[in-house]
Amino acid sequence: MTITRLLLPGPGTTAPDAALLCARLARLYDAGATEVVCDAAAVTAPGLADVDALARLRLTAGGRPFRVTGAPPPLRALLHLVGLVELLGEPEEREPPGGVQEGVQAGDLPP
Repeated sequence: MTITRLLLPGPGTTAPDAALLCARLARLYDAGATEVVCDAAAVTAPGLADVDALARLRLTAGGRPFRVTGAPPPLRALLHLVGLVELLGEPEEREPPGGVQEGVQAGDLPP
């Protein structure tokens, strides 16, 4: 397995940065990377442009492994807010982790 690191620029990402990052990500996978880890530690002033860039990177990755590490708390909060928390390798709070089945209480109405 080849894990490759991609650095998200700081203090925040711009639209041109996102296009360049997506092109670089595609080249990394084309060159044989089996998993790409995006290091977001440099993002000290996160905003929606960072969220947009990460969403575009996820789309560029397609079904290939892609995750974000080093995200500071404000960026983590934004990703939780917009429902992209799975990029951090965490399940969303409102959804149970995979393989967990919800219980049914006696007297519940059928769906």
